[in-house]
Amino acid sequence: MKRSELADMPCSLAGALAEIGDAWSLMVIKELLLGNRRFEGIRAQTGMSSNSLAQRLKALEDHGAVSRRAYQDHPVRYEYTPTEKGISLWPVLVSLTQWGDRWVRKGAPPLSFGHRSCGHDASPVVACARCGAPMTARDADARMSAGMRRDRALRSRGN
Repeated sequence: MKRSELADMPCSLAGALAEIGDAWSLMVIKELLLGNRRFEGIRAQTGMSSNSLAQRLKALEDHGAVSRRAYQDHPVRYEYTPTEKGISLWPVLVSLTQWGDRWVRKGAPPLSFGHRSCGHDASPVVACARCGAPMTARDADARMSAGMRRDRALRSRGN
């Protein structure tokens, strides 16, 4: 299966991965959320080639996760900002960062999060929207729609 075919699956994760599922796109969103708004600044911090960064920014803009506006006319240069769709990736980036702190990096985390309201260090968690209790995979049941169950059955049969 090609990455572009992920968007056709009745699975929200597959659709999300089709739009922003590569490491470079997430690194670009991270830079934008850190306040890095200009092409050269993003390129310097990610180490991406200019061509690769231009492609990612264009794709993120096409998918509505990033917007751009000219800040200079001659030559035209753009500033990039995350849209609400891009900002909503924050919990994904926090979760991946925390996973990397635990399983990949050794020593003190290179990036931490503070809660603006109270000023304390924060360690955001996934929690139940109804009761507020923290959740892990061991606390969750997967509830597939009828369409997803049909799709999985067809894939299991090789269709």
